[in-house]
Amino acid sequence: MAGIKDVAKRANVGVGTVSRMLNNSGYVAEETRKKIEIAMKELNYTPNELARNLYHKRTGIIAVLVPNVSNPFFTEFVDYAEAELYNYGYKMMLCNTRKEHNAELEYLDMLNRHIVDGVITGVHSLDVEEYKKIHKPIVALDRYLGEHIPVVAVDHKEGGRLAAETLICNGCKKILHFRGSVAVESPYHERHFEFERIMHMNQIETYTYDLEWNRFDLEYYQKVVRDIFDKNIDFDGVFAVDALAIECMNETIRRHKKVPRDVKFVAYDGTFLTGIVEPKMTAVVQPIEGLAKESVRLLTNLIGGKDYKNKQIILRVQMKKGDTTVV
Repeated sequence: MAGIKDVAKRANVGVGTVSRMLNNSGYVAEETRKKIEIAMKELNYTPNELARNLYHKRTGIIAVLVPNVSNPFFTEFVDYAEAELYNYGYKMMLCNTRKEHNAELEYLDMLNRHIVDGVITGVHSLDVEEYKKIHKPIVALDRYLGEHIPVVAVDHKEGGRLAAETLICNGCKKILHFRGSVAVESPYHERHFEFERIMHMNQIETYTYDLEWNRFDLEYYQKVVRDIFDKNIDFDGVFAVDALAIECMNETIRRHKKVPRDVKFVAYDGTFLTGIVEPKMTAVVQPIEGLAKESVRLLTNLIGGKDYKNKQIILRVQMKKGDTTVV
């Protein structure tokens, strides 16, 4: 296998000249550059990307931390993030933290040890104080991690309002509201606060079911739905994230109730799942592709040395009408 010395000999230049060209670390005349390129092609020489990255004190790898890649929101986010990172010349390291204790901390340690160039984190399991110790490129998805870390999120307050008003317009009087855990400070709580505020303002009876912290798996959602029906809770409207809303709808239908005649559903996230079930789910849609692109843009700028005075990027949500509501 040809090495850099072989390329230099074939091109009749010094090894240092070849190195400067490969690492873009100094001037190399255009004629010399062409000779080196011809020599590389003739020798079928492939530059050592790892060595080049180490020379520039970078790895070309970004870690994307998610709690559970089986969750449809994170599935889509990871897919878009990987494609966008590729456009910026980076590879993605997917870090699924749900099953491993201290996994989030271990991945952050990789950033400290220069194994990755930056981190996009959508995980809510590690104490904020751990992030405050790190002064490296990090972007948070839907979580406040300190003043030095940018946050990318959506207007969850608007999302909660859209969901509440849709169920009210559909004539719902008894609402089942699945609320995410408030164990960590996050923008997504705003959707629950706004939803409940509007229901209370309109004197709509609301049963709020508090979900466990950091649980997104289908097995848990099935357990939650069984618990709801075992308690014989009466409801004619449901607000929940996609997978949980669908699981609750399926059980509702199994109990011989009609959707949307007897029970209306509004999901939150608007992932591909809402379009492949029957009836198709009405949903508040998060712009997941936009969240991924903004996260990557912010992180690559941080890696490039840019600082941000505005630490929050907030994107708009939209309501997608499906067949689980009437209007």
